[in-house]
Amino acid sequence: MLNLPEKIFGWCYPLFRKWGFEDTIATYLSLVINLALLCFLVYLIYIGFRLLLVTLMAIVAKRTKTKFDDLLVTNKTAKYIAYLIPLLFVYKSVPLILNNFVYWESIFGKMLEVYIVLWILWIIRTVFNALRDHLKQNPKFSDKPIDSYIQIIMIVLWVFGIIIIVSEIFDIDKKSLLAILGAISAVIILVFRDTILGFVASVQVSLNDMVRIGDWITFDKFGADGDVIEINLATVKVRNFDNTTTTIPTYSLISDSFRNWRGMLDSDGRRLKRHVLIKAKSIRFLNATELQKLKKIQLISSYIDTKQVEIEKHNQQFHIDKSLAINGRNLTNFGLFRKYITKYLEDYPGINKEMILLCRQLQPTPHGIPLEIYAFSSDKRFENYEYIIADVFDHIFASIVYFDLEIAEVNSITD
Repeated sequence: MLNLPEKIFGWCYPLFRKWGFEDTIATYLSLVINLALLCFLVYLIYIGFRLLLVTLMAIVAKRTKTKFDDLLVTNKTAKYIAYLIPLLFVYKSVPLILNNFVYWESIFGKMLEVYIVLWILWIIRTVFNALRDHLKQNPKFSDKPIDSYIQIIMIVLWVFGIIIIVSEIFDIDKKSLLAILGAISAVIILVFRDTILGFVASVQVSLNDMVRIGDWITFDKFGADGDVIEINLATVKVRNFDNTTTTIPTYSLISDSFRNWRGMLDSDGRRLKRHVLIKAKSIRFLNATELQKLKKIQLISSYIDTKQVEIEKHNQQFHIDKSLAINGRNLTNFGLFRKYITKYLEDYPGINKEMILLCRQLQPTPHGIPLEIYAFSSDKRFENYEYIIADVFDHIFASIVYFDLEIAEVNSITD
């Protein structure tokens, strides 16, 4: 039984010969008519299948609960499949239409084969794009580098597609072509160096869980400070806090140093580490009158009483001559101020009391003696975190005069 293309295009030439036309004239007349008929039929097939497939997929997507088919509709997968069906019909018809034109039949046949391979790859790409969008909507995969996985798969498919195209165009056996590609692999590695490095980096980033979509990272080398919005084979996109976008080569994530703030965001607090510089000459011993005055400060009132009893007992036990303040044990304004700030932080509602809380003295500098606050804020949101820091140090600046201390210079380090 004759197939459909033979039935459609096989009648012209015999009919013209029957009517008495010469062989050459009959051949060219049948070519023109068949080409016109082919164009008309291809258009009808495309319109029909496009209407059928697009409508059918839209109905299925509407009635099913899964969102994957909705994304297939969004990515126009059915429309591209509708293009493929007329192409296959043309591919089957060309040998019949160009039966007497062997040269052109070979050229158009190879062109159609190449076009069909490219179109199939394009259809596969739309399916993977739909799969990518579907996985990104799933909370389990929202922080995974789905773009990198899809790109890797597509690169592999494109390599196979190119092998098929080259083998069809030049009539080379696929095994021989693979052998040739193996021989020139060094050139391929050189040409696709960045892609290969990106592939390796993408795999390492994924396996080691170095970066996820949504992570806040700081990469000084590229001026990036913000949230990761996309991870693909070649680049990582970061939306900075000033709403600019920085593109970082994926390979740089494993070759250079960067900071990922995920650990801080997943922890119970965000570190507050800042200091003020106190003038060394303002630090001194306190006498009884000054201590009595400082007892009015409620946070350290009981502490002063306890320490006075302890110090007095020690000095009496060892018969300390208190005619000079330097003798024996004494309280200093700097020491009391450190205790006061510690008590203040313990009562401050924005500080996490379950984590480290220190008010400590650091190594003296030429500019003064650093008094550092080392604690963790319970609220990790940027604006609230900055408010807590400002509120704490506003109090420090305002309260330091009660201890007769002076600030030499303010220097801050915030993590």
